[in-house]
Amino acid sequence: MKVVLLAGGLGTRIAEESEYKPKPMIEVGGMPIIWHIMKEYSYYGHNEFIICAGYKHYMIKKWFADYQFYTSDMTFDFRTGGHFESINKKSEPWKVTVVDTGYKTNTGGRIKKIKEYVGGESFMMTYGDGVCDVNMEDLLRFHQRHGKIATLTAVVQKQMKGQLDVAFDHSVRSFREKSIKDNTLINAGYMVFRPEIFDYLEDDAVLETTVLSRLADEGQLMSYQHNGFWQCMDTVPEKNYIERLIATGSAPWMKW
Repeated sequence: MKVVLLAGGLGTRIAEESEYKPKPMIEVGGMPIIWHIMKEYSYYGHNEFIICAGYKHYMIKKWFADYQFYTSDMTFDFRTGGHFESINKKSEPWKVTVVDTGYKTNTGGRIKKIKEYVGGESFMMTYGDGVCDVNMEDLLRFHQRHGKIATLTAVVQKQMKGQLDVAFDHSVRSFREKSIKDNTLINAGYMVFRPEIFDYLEDDAVLETTVLSRLADEGQLMSYQHNGFWQCMDTVPEKNYIERLIATGSAPWMKW
């Protein structure tokens, strides 16, 4: 199944680094956080990615174009005019499509712009700034079983994220944006959509406040509750926390 990654925003809350590169390209453990997210999906056999880029999109394209330089050892032979070759070449079983979806396009509009690359099939989607140890197989089975248009992954966090009201049968009864008073189930991303989602998308649509709210009102939004690890990277302290987990060998999402 194809995986769509939202990677086009400005990342203003971590401007110390996003001023110079797209937020998903900020490195943790020596690799961009988007690479970690892609490795999560690849672990479960999902290897075709569509990246919704925007802000400094060329940096994302260049990074993948130069992938072997970041992951392989290289020999440069200046005796033969600077000829070089990769040794111990490391690669991934990935197909990656990077699409410039606009500098200030809203999240729903970004997804609408990659419809032709998704095709008429269901797809997975998440944000390019958070890591987790969600079991993708269980998430996908849950989505296929309930038959609704959309599934999101819900986690309990003491953070300012969009709040969910989830019924006993896991249907999402309402969706609203963040409040400083919230301490309940929140939307952690890691979503699955049926192709009908494109009927809900407009050029100026905000996925979180417009599309998901409408799906909830129509009973077409379900939540997969994840009780394991999830961490976004909105701030430098959160980035440093992720870095520490990697450095100490205790990063729950690194199953590969």
